[in-house]
Amino acid sequence: MRYAQGGGLTDAERTTRERFRLQAVERFQAGEGNVEVAAALRVSERSVERWRRAWRKSGEAGVLSKESPGRPWLSEAQITRLERELERGPLAHGWADQRWTLARIKTLIGRLFHVAYTVEGTWRLLKRHGWSWQQPARRAIERDDEAVEVWKKETWPRVRASRRSAGPGSSSRTRPGSR
Repeated sequence: MRYAQGGGLTDAERTTRERFRLQAVERFQAGEGNVEVAAALRVSERSVERWRRAWRKSGEAGVLSKESPGRPWLSEAQITRLERELERGPLAHGWADQRWTLARIKTLIGRLFHVAYTVEGTWRLLKRHGWSWQQPARRAIERDDEAVEVWKKETWPRVRASRRSAGPGSSSRTRPGSR
């Protein structure tokens, strides 16, 4: 089952859902039908049917929450090491520029820990540990911000004004139907 936040349930949410299933078991034992149990717990009848089948098959253990289906592949110590390595930068790991892409981080995880993540799984791992995506601003090294501001204030208004004053016979305009 997928959730809007991009992951499964937290332990607290799993415990809350387990409480609903245990309440349903009490009602099953009291002889209530699926429709009544669903209405009382404000869940779907289909969920109640599924819980009842699990209860009949395995008893109360059948409705208890299981552990998280996906174990964390990297330990906290490995996450700490990964963060240190990411802070060193891509150049230190053999890439030609200073951009960390998900594909590069995925490769780095494979090299360091011999664990295969997908690109999407890499993104989830980073997001879970407080990392966010960043897009570098593309600016020339030689850029002179003061000169750019002067150009915007002095030159651009003149260029803009000359384009507006160009009449219908201007070479910058084409007549309808001509190529």
